Order: sequence, then structure tokens, then C-alpha cells
Amino acid sequence: MSKVEKPISQPNELFFREIRNDFSIFQKLKLVYLDNAATSQKPNCVLQAEQEFYERYNANPFRGLYELGEHATTQYEQARQTVQKFLHAKYPEEIIFTRNATEGLNLVAYSFSNYFFNDGDEIVVSIMEHHSNLLPWQQAAKRTGALLRYLECDQQGKITEEALKNLLTDRTKLVAITQISNVLGCKNDLKKIAQICHERGIVVVADGAQSVPHIPVDVTDLDIDFLVFSGHKMLAPMGIGVLYGKKRFLEQMPPFLFGGEMIDSVSRNGAVFAPIPHKFEAGTVNAAGAVALARAIQYINHIGFEKIQERETALTVLAMEEMKRIPGVHILGAEDPNDHHGIISFTLEGVHPHDIAFILNADHIAVRAGHHCAQPLLQHLGVSSSTRISIAFYNTEQEIQTFVKSLRQIRRKMGYGESDIL
Repeated sequence: MSKVEKPISQPNELFFREIRNDFSIFQKLKLVYLDNAATSQKPNCVLQAEQEFYERYNANPFRGLYELGEHATTQYEQARQTVQKFLHAKYPEEIIFTRNATEGLNLVAYSFSNYFFNDGDEIVVSIMEHHSNLLPWQQAAKRTGALLRYLECDQQGKITEEALKNLLTDRTKLVAITQISNVLGCKNDLKKIAQICHERGIVVVADGAQSVPHIPVDVTDLDIDFLVFSGHKMLAPMGIGVLYGKKRFLEQMPPFLFGGEMIDSVSRNGAVFAPIPHKFEAGTVNAAGAVALARAIQYINHIGFEKIQERETALTVLAMEEMKRIPGVHILGAEDPNDHHGIISFTLEGVHPHDIAFILNADHIAVRAGHHCAQPLLQHLGVSSSTRISIAFYNTEQEIQTFVKSLRQIRRKMGYGESDIL
């Protein structure tokens, strides 16, 4: 047993076996689900919360001066307060509900850049970003005349303070960076990055899509300026997400979308926009999704991040230790499983990732294969595509063993022998 390996204790195993019963999909499908970084499964209480909203509170928030409409508004705003407390934001109005992390990043890239960027300014984006935290900044650079620069990591996924400091200049206005990579699972030190950037008056935008569901995130302690995450990756329904932004920036930024409920008044010649957060929530909001997201947060808080991290780390350790014993498997990123945060991307010599996923699917194992919406990172690492497993606390030791057993047979099924390893 390696020094980082932790056996999965029996009491802990029993606890999470009970937790698994909260997810009805596992009772209905024969499935080993290891694509949690793409989207998580939903516990019954979250599904019930969304259904209950439509059964008991279904009215358009902010629009009806009748009792049901007031209840809908109350439910929606209570959900905002739940998110605020979860992220430790200073004010509820710093929480903007969006469709997903992608929309939140586009909102910031459009609204912030149009207000703050000038020709010749510089935007720094890490090479490991999901396309959702890259393409909006590419477009912002083209729109404003700013220059896009890339902050590179090493083969382990590590970004050094020296590399960051060497890239920043007097023209750098913003740094966009993920907290946890969706390919390598490595964690960036947002607090240190924010400190370095703020000493130079640089704004920090963080992608929390892979971190918020798995580790405690305190935006006030980190002192980041913006952070986004998607509900569907943290037990909530699809179509609901969050943008956190510091109040002083949100108040200065112009709206991203225009229409109903984001105004105070409208005339033939113009409009006065509503204060935050409503300035950025045009049209009918996804109130049921927000309520279900709040219930997902309550569920996570009930389990506790300490147990979640312990469980996911133990399963990651088990998976990596077993995968390393399979000839031809090459794991991307760090050697230490503790640096993967439940995400393991790998290649298998002589077998295309799509073929790996296809064969695993025949054994009812769901994984992701391809470039994982992070093509510049894979190009930087010298691979065109990979297979990825991503672990959640409701996965089991038996599922990891089932995956490893199936993976071990793939090269043989493809016609390779043990002597064919390059």
C-alpha cells in the first residue's frame, strides 16, 4: 500500500451505501456511472424539490401581486440566500442565477470587457481552461482590441507563482483560471493567485464548475472577484447555474441581456435598469431550478465536505493504484492521487479513447472520451484525446473494481498481447 493510499473503512462504506439509496437512477439502471465531471446524478430530494415548486408555488417571481406570486418570489430569493451562505459571499445580491457556468462566464466576458477593457489591454487565461473559460475571452479580445495571453502549466498541471508573475504586465487587466481542472483534476491556489493579481490591480475570474461540488469554497477568503459554477454538476437540475461577483464590479457593469424584470422603468427613448442582482436576470427566471439547487446545497451540507472529500479521495486512490498495474495505461497529470480530486484522464497504448469508451459501455460503464472541451491543454500535453473517469461520493469500491476489470481486458479484446506494449 502506498503512503497516500487509504483503505475504505467499513463504517464509511456502509454510510455511503445508504447514501446511494437516495439516487433512484441506480435502482432503475444497471450502470457504473463515472462521468460525474460532466454531470452528476440527482438525489430524490432534489427531484422532489423541483416538482414541489411546480405543485405548490408555480407563479412568475416578481410579477404577481397575489399570494402565489409572492410565495414564488420568496422561494426564489431564499434560494439565493442559500447560495450566498454556501459560498460565503458578503451580500445576497452578489449571487446571480444563470443557466450554467458557461452563461456566467459569457456574462462577465461581455459585460466586464465592454466596460473596462481598452485597445492594447491584456487578458491572461490559463492553458488548462475549459473552452467555456477560454472562448468568451477570445471573443472579448477581438471585440475590444485586447491581447490574449496564456499561462502555461507543467506536465503535472502545476502553475508556479513565478510563471504567473512573469506573464503579468502593466497592461494586464484580468486573469481567468479554473480552480480545479476538468482534465487533470489539479487544484490551483486561487487565494495566492488573487493576492498576486490584486497587488497589481488585476481582476480574477474563477471557474468553479469542478470545485464547488467537491470542496468548500469561500469566495470572501479567496478574495476572487468572480466565480461561476453549474448546478447540474453538483446534484441539481440542468439549466441552473450561479455567477458570484463582487458587488462593486456588478454595480458598474452594464446588463448582458435585456427584457422583462431587469428594469426599473422604460420610456420610448431609454430605460433605467434594476439594481443587482435583477439587472442580470432578464426574463422569466428558472425559479424551480434555483429552489432545487438550494436543496442540493442542503443535501451536500448534510453529508459534509469532510466526508465527501474523504470518500472521493479514497476511491481515486483505489482507481489510480489499480490502473497503474495495467500495462499500457498512462495517467495524465500528477502522480499523487490526492492531486486529482476525483478526476483521472488516461490513455491506453494502441487504443483510441472512443474505442475504450465504447467497450466500457458494453459493460455498462459510463466514461468520457475525447478532448473534454480543453483542446489547448491536451495539445500542450502532447496528446490529441484521452479517456476520463470522474468520481463522486456516491460511487462505490465495487464500481471502481468493475471498471478496472473491464479496462484490463480492452487491449486483449482489441487483439493485442502483453508483448505489444511499446
